[in-house]
Amino acid sequence: MTATRSVAPAAARASGTVTGVPRRWLRLEAAVLLAGSLIAYSATGQPWWLVPVTILVPDLLAAGYLGGTRLGAHLYNVAHSTALPAAVVGLGWWQGRPLVLALGLIWLAHIGADRLLGYGLKYDDNFQHTHLGQLGRPEADRDHPDGPPEAR
Repeated sequence: MTATRSVAPAAARASGTVTGVPRRWLRLEAAVLLAGSLIAYSATGQPWWLVPVTILVPDLLAAGYLGGTRLGAHLYNVAHSTALPAAVVGLGWWQGRPLVLALGLIWLAHIGADRLLGYGLKYDDNFQHTHLGQLGRPEADRDHPDGPPEAR
């Protein structure tokens, strides 16, 4: 790997977007989070119908965008960071509450699925601007060592 390939393109650095190998590691991490959460869910004894019924609940906080991009990004990021669902999992385990534990695991699975699909944490300038790149932009453009076509 050359020195130019190991450094993020200027456009990506300026936008706060992760590119290249680190981005692929984040996607792998997301796949592990998704799979691990669902495997752990299987040990809770909760019914599997609960997963499709609740998996999109964190996306309800995207309604914050009705109050503007700053509020929307903040609420979206609260619902899509691992700290709260991890705390819910810990609380459910500590208190011996399998339903609480299961809901926390479903929440973590949601986050893993979102990140695997390229939906990262949001910046407050627009919904499409995430730490994993611009939504809707072809992955080849996001991962190109020289940045997106407009930056080349």
